[in-house]
Amino acid sequence: MKRVLVLNGPNLRRLGTREPDVYGSSTFDDLVALCRETGRRLNLHVEVRQTDDEAEMIRWVHEAADERLPIVINPAAFTHYSYGLRDALAQRTAPLIEVHISNPAAREEFRHTSVVAGVATGTIAGFGMLSYVLALQAMADLLAQEETTPS
Repeated sequence: MKRVLVLNGPNLRRLGTREPDVYGSSTFDDLVALCRETGRRLNLHVEVRQTDDEAEMIRWVHEAADERLPIVINPAAFTHYSYGLRDALAQRTAPLIEVHISNPAAREEFRHTSVVAGVATGTIAGFGMLSYVLALQAMADLLAQEETTPS
């Protein structure tokens, strides 16, 4: 079973109470359960983490690069300004999928630019919690392709 990190940035632990009109009523615990269940179905060992601390997020990304772990990441506010996170993600050694619950392009103008997107394998946004399911499905497919592609 392939290990996948699902990393979440600032304020995502407040899901369910934070702007439910934007992020829905599901809680962070609901998100964790959804990701783990989706992972089990896809034969992935999913580890879900959340931090409001940019330095901690960067340490997790370094860990993933060192261990060749694929990442699904919702950088949250870090998406729009964290060049430190972007530079850490550029060191990736496995697939990286950027995910967002809402569609940043349909929100405030400052949310339209992602400094992460340029180093990600792909981005999935705007489907609510389903964005994570889609990202994990895409990750499972990418990992399966890697296994069948000769080196």
